[in-house]
Amino acid sequence: MKIILLSGGSGKRLWPLSNDARSKQFLKLLKSPSGEYESMVQRVARQIRETLNDVSLTIATSVSQKDSIYNQLGDSVEVVMEPVRRDTFPAIALASTFLYDVKKCPKDEVVVVMPVDTFTEQSYFQNLKKMDKVVSTNQFDLVLMSILPTYPSTKFGYIVPEKDQIEDGVHKVLRFTEKPELPEAEKLLEQNALWNGGVFAFRLEYLLNVVRKYVPELSFSYLEEHYTDLPKISFDYEVVEKAKSVACVDYAGQWKDLGTWNTLTEEMSDPVIGNACLGENVQNTHVINELDIPIVCLGTKNMVVSASLDGILVSDKESSVALKSYAAAIDQRPMYEERRWGFYKVLNYVNFPDGNKTLVKHLFIRKGCHISYQLHHKRTEVWTFVDGEGTLIMDGQSYQKKRGDVVSIKAEQLHAVKALTDLQIIEVQSGTELEEGDIDRYDWNW
Repeated sequence: MKIILLSGGSGKRLWPLSNDARSKQFLKLLKSPSGEYESMVQRVARQIRETLNDVSLTIATSVSQKDSIYNQLGDSVEVVMEPVRRDTFPAIALASTFLYDVKKCPKDEVVVVMPVDTFTEQSYFQNLKKMDKVVSTNQFDLVLMSILPTYPSTKFGYIVPEKDQIEDGVHKVLRFTEKPELPEAEKLLEQNALWNGGVFAFRLEYLLNVVRKYVPELSFSYLEEHYTDLPKISFDYEVVEKAKSVACVDYAGQWKDLGTWNTLTEEMSDPVIGNACLGENVQNTHVINELDIPIVCLGTKNMVVSASLDGILVSDKESSVALKSYAAAIDQRPMYEERRWGFYKVLNYVNFPDGNKTLVKHLFIRKGCHISYQLHHKRTEVWTFVDGEGTLIMDGQSYQKKRGDVVSIKAEQLHAVKALTDLQIIEVQSGTELEEGDIDRYDWNW
């Protein structure tokens, strides 16, 4: 069995911690069994490996999330990136072709596709074994994970199963209903309908046959190059609803979408993360503070307070579900981004009347990691090494740098740095255009 994890979306519902460069699945707000904070993607990867041991994981994602995935999961996963953002069917098609063409998986390999940000318990992943078993019987085109509903929700699609079970907890699917209005959802529950958990299992060959309708060859490189030949459509509409024979495997345990502050704080172990103080009369209040300055809450009830370099949220928990539309109206660059080598924070940005701009960043480069050998066309940079030691490359020459050293980098000047220890640098950019895209990268043999 191979597992494809879908990691998509940009974050607005958990603003100011999530943004266009930092989706909700990368926020380290959940406690792991060891007591450390972990993100949703780290939690799901850990739970899969604890249940399925050496199963291989392939993450289908966008280019913007690549560095965050490698930063949090290292090289223990394969990453397949969409050339452009499309929808779940093209993403799954590309990842499946990668498994077939690059990883040389046999056509009868069972593939399970699931979201990367599901909050659930260990028994959920035991169900993946059951799905694998049902697919392997070759009786069905697809096998889905069906969730036992707890209320008539309008947020989920529904599976209407046949009355008779194939075996314990396994049904043949009669029909599907996408996100109904409340009266219809109530009727569906009366028909013993189940939530569609967004988990699909199939034989690799079945999906490849669907892909063949759109491309002449099952080459990963060809599909990357002709990615837009695939329809921009969801996997549900393109594959699930067209399948001739579909079964579902029931799951009745914990299953939750932590997509809003209201639901996320219900699963947080601590009321405070970061520099904050809660008064004695505070009730059901959570504070998440990524800033260095303190936050003090007095007399607050049912509140969430979240602060980052992107902004500050103060909200009643139930009202936080309306945050997305307000956050979408805020037009500014992300102030925090993860990179494969570490992360950076934007500390200051100034646009002067004469058109010149300055941008100040705090770079944290993990020991043994390095930024690419690069140059910029429209800006100069000044690096101040504030902690740690590193090897600096400037126009092909190597220098050792440590705390207190200052380096000026001109436009068009090639440069890179590798951290010999954890390395922190304050970077001051100056120029008329300070865009992340102003960068040319070159090879350097470290």
